[in-house]
Amino acid sequence: MERRIKDKNLLNDFAERFCRVVEKHSRYIIVSGFVAISSGRVRGTEDIDMIIEKLDAPGFLALHNALTKAGFKCMQTDDADEIFEYLAENASVRYTFGDSPLPEMELKFAKDELDEYQLRTRTKLPLTGLDIWFSSINMNIAFKEELLRSDKDIEDAEHLRKVYSELIDGQEIEKIKSLIRKTRL
Repeated sequence: MERRIKDKNLLNDFAERFCRVVEKHSRYIIVSGFVAISSGRVRGTEDIDMIIEKLDAPGFLALHNALTKAGFKCMQTDDADEIFEYLAENASVRYTFGDSPLPEMELKFAKDELDEYQLRTRTKLPLTGLDIWFSSINMNIAFKEELLRSDKDIEDAEHLRKVYSELIDGQEIEKIKSLIRKTRL
């Protein structure tokens, strides 16, 4: 079964709806492939990756209840305490909308100083046409080139370098790559 969504409008709508709920409860960023896709790169995806600040159990319960009320469903379980435990153990969970299996929002708590740095340097990218917070272009390029390194990720990084050439800061990218090596490799 092909599990890739190629309808950019469906992904954009899903992302904006999910982010509107989350931003009432937590700082967040969208990271990875959706940054490139929303910036004009043509490729399919099955999920959107989101990092949120660590919440305590009551804070997460409020977020989960708001997501549920808005029509989102956690794929792992309906039990908010269990979902919180997944997140607290640095695992991710996936939310979909209603009964539709795709798209998915892969949600995880910030887990280290690198994620905290991403949240502090988050940005909105007018080129995307979306009113949501993304990790910086420099951050995305550094992650894709230094940590992820798949062909798809390298192509994403090349695309981001082209369309956001005015935002590229080589020194910042190298600083982030050094932090990646220190914290993740």
